[in-house]
Amino acid sequence: MDLTPYIQTFILIPLIGFFISLVVMHGREKWLSAIAYTTAGLQLFLFLPFLVYWIIQGAPVLNLTEFALYESSDYVFLVDFFFDEITAVYLFVGSVLTFLITIYSRYYLHRENGYKGFFNSILLLYLGYNWTIFSGNFETLFIGWEILGLSSFLLIAFYRERYLPVRNAIKVFSIYRIGDVGILMAMWASHHLWHENITFLKLENSELVHEQISGHSAVGMFIAFMLLLAAAAKSAQLPFSSWLPRAMEGPTPSSAIFYGSLSVHFGVFLLLRTYPLWHEQIIVRISIGVLGLISAIVATLISRVQSSVKPQIAYASIAQIGIMFIEVAYGFETLALIHFAGNAFLRTYQLLVSPSIASYRIREQLYNYIPRPITIEDSLPRRLEYSFYMLSVKEWNLDNFINKIIFTPLKKLGQKINFINIRNLFIFFMPAYLLGVYLLFNKSIIPAQIEPYLSEIFALLSLLMVLRAFGERKFPKLAWLFILLNHFWIVLAVNFNENFDLSHSLIFLSGILPASLIGYIVLNILAKKESSNFSLNQYYGHAFEYPRLSILFLLSCLGLMGFPITMSFIGEDLILSHIHDSDFLLAFLMSLSFIMGGIAGIRMYARLFLGPHIKTYHAVPFKNS
Repeated sequence: MDLTPYIQTFILIPLIGFFISLVVMHGREKWLSAIAYTTAGLQLFLFLPFLVYWIIQGAPVLNLTEFALYESSDYVFLVDFFFDEITAVYLFVGSVLTFLITIYSRYYLHRENGYKGFFNSILLLYLGYNWTIFSGNFETLFIGWEILGLSSFLLIAFYRERYLPVRNAIKVFSIYRIGDVGILMAMWASHHLWHENITFLKLENSELVHEQISGHSAVGMFIAFMLLLAAAAKSAQLPFSSWLPRAMEGPTPSSAIFYGSLSVHFGVFLLLRTYPLWHEQIIVRISIGVLGLISAIVATLISRVQSSVKPQIAYASIAQIGIMFIEVAYGFETLALIHFAGNAFLRTYQLLVSPSIASYRIREQLYNYIPRPITIEDSLPRRLEYSFYMLSVKEWNLDNFINKIIFTPLKKLGQKINFINIRNLFIFFMPAYLLGVYLLFNKSIIPAQIEPYLSEIFALLSLLMVLRAFGERKFPKLAWLFILLNHFWIVLAVNFNENFDLSHSLIFLSGILPASLIGYIVLNILAKKESSNFSLNQYYGHAFEYPRLSILFLLSCLGLMGFPITMSFIGEDLILSHIHDSDFLLAFLMSLSFIMGGIAGIRMYARLFLGPHIKTYHAVPFKNS
């Protein structure tokens, strides 16, 4: 019996469960929790006989080309599903843990205001998890990758009336988006390396991979390092390790299942899935192993000095994932999968029992004091021991490092380019854009010395627009306009790169324009209702009084960032596929524009609708709650 058609069942079950949970009314706790654990339980109990029969048949590799979302003469966007031993292990672990945690959450979150939102987000993340592990090509994988990022943001910001969970949710989402640059650049380079949307099934053909990589070693190495960037960001390896303990601000069940066990292991999954692509490149393997080793050592040191349980478990998990990176680099695929399963179950258990263990240990310290045992650190010179201690207490300044290297410069640059304002927009930038459109249809009048640089110039202008939106603090509607204009400059830039079909531009803008219009209407309504509390200087918490506006604006942000709910997601891939393999700068500028646009939009949503409510007649938690 051919098992391939049954693969889609494991995608449909969480998808149906998610949509059913959306229509259940608030307050129906039994229904919401029952939908969640029934979805995970049904998936688990259907998968077990499937797994047994698959093993009996010899564990064949299964590939299901589901359908083409878009197809033209030189481009196909395929949704492709793939099943092998990596998928089997990840699906088994994910199904078991999700089933157990949804039952646990039914009682843990009883009478919480965000009960419905929690189970909606859990099912959305479970959908993204399944979609990612079944993905058969980079395009399909990126759909699940984006769903994981959004649902992670929603789960971390579950306590939306508090300051720290919302702030940390933005930080985690931003680091995820930095990793997305790696995925986008890898997709762009792979288009030109293979001249198609390469499937993971074809990557299993060692002769084909060897022939392509040997002839284009630089491109192959570039793809591998971009994938390593995405894997390091997703799995909290150095220098991105600081986001994982911050993600623990969400409810304990979500911390246990996703940030302690499932979501944080997707960097390992990405390296395992793309292993045939880079395993012959010694420099890449050494880089993965060294990164894992350094991450494991630093995370172990930080974990040993943590004063609270959740960060201690988070850094211990980072250390184990670092060891998994080493195992993958050595080619020990089976060992890495066993290690993943063991670490996932252990961290889930530790996080669930951590409140009880902390209470027990405090009691033991009071009544049965035991002196600190001598450890290996005591053999070091005192000055070195104290230096390691202080560095570890400060978490090796990883948070400050990321801020100083990435976010602070971008924010300052966005604030310094304040010459991009409404007045200059109409005086200089709009005429420049119209001139660009005119030159696009009259390329014969463009001097030959200038034409090769026009794409990069317009792409740089698009990046300036989105940086200006990222740095804007006073006027939300102006920031929203800059994010929209960023996409128009991107379309103009790619049209100068080559003869980009007009229909491709319309596909990209088909999701951007409606989302931007709805978002602007929401901002206009909110500005009229809350004229004195309408800026981006702080968190206002307007979702408390305007929940429908909050949901509409979130959907608008997703549409504007090319989330896979509109055709703009396919448009992004179309744009990248039309950038020549020699135009590295153009590909980087456009990828960065896409990523920064998403960060700027979600930041706007969080500052306007999440956080402690600005009005004093609402209960406001302390800032450090």
